[in-house]
Amino acid sequence: MSDTVVSDSIDVDAPPAAVFAILADPRQHSRIDGSGSVGSVVAGPDRITATGQTFTVRMRLFGIPYVIRNRVVEFEADRRIAWRHFTANRWRYELVPTPDGGTRVTETFDMSGADPVTTAVVRATKFPERNREGITETLERLKKAAETDARL
Repeated sequence: MSDTVVSDSIDVDAPPAAVFAILADPRQHSRIDGSGSVGSVVAGPDRITATGQTFTVRMRLFGIPYVIRNRVVEFEADRRIAWRHFTANRWRYELVPTPDGGTRVTETFDMSGADPVTTAVVRATKFPERNREGITETLERLKKAAETDARL
């Protein structure tokens, strides 16, 4: 891991399809958000099926509400999904099946493609550290949600 990439992983006792169903549905992102910043979806598909699709979400940061449009930039069903907004920062989820029928999920915040100004702002506002905490909590919430859904 470099100083421009923050990542963590968790093992989920649910198949990749169950995990991916949550990640590919923008309306479920607030259900699993561990950062406390993701709100409801304003516009977008019920299920992401390809790169290039967009979804718009209500957010809240430092107590200030705003709306952001995200574009899907990586997509492989049941394996990988990533999106970004107007900056080059990416939020990526990678899923690997485990021998016991579960899923190893890795979430990554990647700012390696961002321009120097964006990178400086992200670092000055302590987003790498904030995102590390948010990723850990998001993965815990995703685990609980996927395991619950897989039992239904």
